[in-house]
Amino acid sequence: MELDGKVVVVTGSGRGLGLAYAEALAAAGASVVVNDVDRDAVDAAVGRITAAGGTATGVVAAVGGTETADELVGTAVREFGRLDVMVTNAGILRDRVLWKMTDEDFDDVIRVHLRGTFTCARAAAARMREQGTGGRIILISSPAGQRGNFGQTNYAAAKAGIAAMARTWAMELARAGITVNAVVPVAATEMTKTIPAFGPVIEESERTGKPFPDWLRKDEGLGTVEDVTGLITFLASDASKDVTGQAIGIGGDRLALWAHPKEKAVAFADGGWSAEAIAEQWSTGVGAEPETYGIPAPKAPEG
Repeated sequence: MELDGKVVVVTGSGRGLGLAYAEALAAAGASVVVNDVDRDAVDAAVGRITAAGGTATGVVAAVGGTETADELVGTAVREFGRLDVMVTNAGILRDRVLWKMTDEDFDDVIRVHLRGTFTCARAAAARMREQGTGGRIILISSPAGQRGNFGQTNYAAAKAGIAAMARTWAMELARAGITVNAVVPVAATEMTKTIPAFGPVIEESERTGKPFPDWLRKDEGLGTVEDVTGLITFLASDASKDVTGQAIGIGGDRLALWAHPKEKAVAFADGGWSAEAIAEQWSTGVGAEPETYGIPAPKAPEG
């Protein structure tokens, strides 16, 4: 899929998934602004892209505030003349259970993931509307934001908020021809290596070059970071012009459309519901089939 002439910003693209996104977009023909807080990582990423025949420049800055967002968009316009795609990938982890999570743990994650997504998308939307030729805003969410995850109050809340932003901005930016979608990736990263069922398989693959087994790629929907890039490239392209307001999962051999929250069961009582009436009917009425929560624990096949 060709992205010739398009200009893309990918936040948090010095390593991991973000680097994979930046490399794939550049390989498809886009000019890419790489971003990370680590200057060495930015320089290395730009070097990899240009060595492969792509076009890239770098911005060393922490995502979160308006100043960085404006710098990223400004760099795209200054270096390449315009902005067509914003990929808000930057993020950090500060995992703690609720009673041990500090104010700083919570605020740091919300600032980078949620506020950083907001400020970068706002700056991108303003520029795209000024250009008048539409655009693509690709937000990076997570299964934790869809289902919750133990020890990730801050991260899950931010990623759930990002999915909500995609739905809201899809409405607000439709008339300008700007699509907004949330990607829910699952890939072998430093974080997924810490999951007992995944760690040994990922490490063996890295050591031997052996592909991930089918149960991991299909049942769990987990693959390499490169497995996620096809969706990012598609959403950045003209082929996705009618796709907006969606949360789309990708990982390994699995592509999925996540459902939006909706009422599952409804009951009515004339005059309203008292606490006693709710208690009497809950287990056989609205609450007869409660929703599950949390990311299901992965299970490797026996034998």
